[in-house]
Amino acid sequence: MGFKYTITSTEKYFLTLTVVDWIDIFTRKELSEIVTDSLRFCQKNKNLQIYAWCLMPNHLHLVVSVEDERFTLSDVMRDFKKYTSKLIVKTISEIAESRKHWLLNHFAYAGRYDPKITNYKFWQEGLHPIELTSGKFIDQKINYIHQNPVEAAIVYRAEDYVWSSAAQYSGEYNALLEVILIED
Repeated sequence: MGFKYTITSTEKYFLTLTVVDWIDIFTRKELSEIVTDSLRFCQKNKNLQIYAWCLMPNHLHLVVSVEDERFTLSDVMRDFKKYTSKLIVKTISEIAESRKHWLLNHFAYAGRYDPKITNYKFWQEGLHPIELTSGKFIDQKINYIHQNPVEAAIVYRAEDYVWSSAAQYSGEYNALLEVILIED
């Protein structure tokens, strides 16, 4: 039997949300904005606490928690994935996307044999949650998140990547999402 990752507490978690088959989709500003707008909505309406984040072309890394007894982190992320999935697929069909038909066919095929999916499957199953229990472990995960675009050769410096909280951690301003800085 395989190990199943689950969210079992209200502590901070490192999460990874991945597009099915690791398809590069967040290369379009309109689609990336759906993710940041939705995270902002969750911050405002569901008390999602974001400590670090990075949206890569085919996945999203977060260090988050939920500070509200009405919501669990699992519930917030389930709703986030469901909403963004539908809106991203809708937006792909409306914007000038050269891969439009291929993408929609691929997402339709990915959801065809999943009884929970009615039309398209955009996100892979799960969040791969890892509970962050020590300061050193939190620092390691935040560094990993921020270095992702550097390791992928998208930018030379982590703080230059727009779709990340790295600029805020380096003392620069980034207004895409407000984050709660974790000090050493």
